[in-house]
Amino acid sequence: MARYSIKDLEKISGIKAHTIRMWERRYGLIEPERTPTNIRYYSDCDLKRLLNISILNHHGIKISHIAGLSDTEIRSRVLDLSLDGRTNNVQIESLMVSMLELDEKKFLNTLSASVIKFGFESTVENILFPFLEKVGVLWQAGTISPAEEHFMSNLIRQKLFVAIDHEMQNSSVSGPRIIMFLPEGELHEIGLLFYNLLARKEGLDVIYLGPSVPVSDLLQVHHVRPADAFMTSFISAYTTEGLEDLMKLYREKFPEIPFLVSGYQIKELNPSLPDGFTVIPGVKGFKDAIKLVKFSE
Repeated sequence: MARYSIKDLEKISGIKAHTIRMWERRYGLIEPERTPTNIRYYSDCDLKRLLNISILNHHGIKISHIAGLSDTEIRSRVLDLSLDGRTNNVQIESLMVSMLELDEKKFLNTLSASVIKFGFESTVENILFPFLEKVGVLWQAGTISPAEEHFMSNLIRQKLFVAIDHEMQNSSVSGPRIIMFLPEGELHEIGLLFYNLLARKEGLDVIYLGPSVPVSDLLQVHHVRPADAFMTSFISAYTTEGLEDLMKLYREKFPEIPFLVSGYQIKELNPSLPDGFTVIPGVKGFKDAIKLVKFSE
């Protein structure tokens, strides 16, 4: 059973700590446990309940009304709202609850409703990416189980593989070559898979190497099929110094080639970047960077 501090709940749910405490005192919506030293902590059940409450509240339902609903009634209303798909917050929080409950049907239905409403690219950028950042908070805190993370990532990866396969069969290569990879030891590839899809849509010649690629392998691939650009992503825990040292190593081994970098740790640590490294904050930033690569080709 995971334990969460009130700061963990604030990061994951987006609800301020003082608001959570007020809801506890006034409405008894969640009831924290206490350690032998009287420190408050919260359980998985508390987190799921708070996320469901947040969904209803974001959709305009007053807390005083939610407090009078049973858990079953809350879950039923959340399901209806998650399939409605009008706001990003509802979608993101519904995905969080679905992951924690290992509810495949609810997870896929939420994704499908969002794709129908907003389109595939917008769903990935505005719903899946913020959702994955919240998952990253859970992962870094050690409060998400491998089973939950694998459950979620495999469902998303399946969707991306289908889209990539369709694009490979229906598009032609007309642009520069980009080698996409994750650093050695890095396994979280969902964001990079999405940029793989975007790159193919833009006509780039993509070599996708996937997770945990040693520098020696990059050198070998580049020798056989020289890259016009590299792209990588940093999700797992790094120190700022460790992240900067790794990017310096890439710059040393590939001194003239542009690097596009993304991921939770780039945003969180804000490291100093070597010359020729560009941070990719989203779809527009990626497309702008690709234009520059094409122009310098």
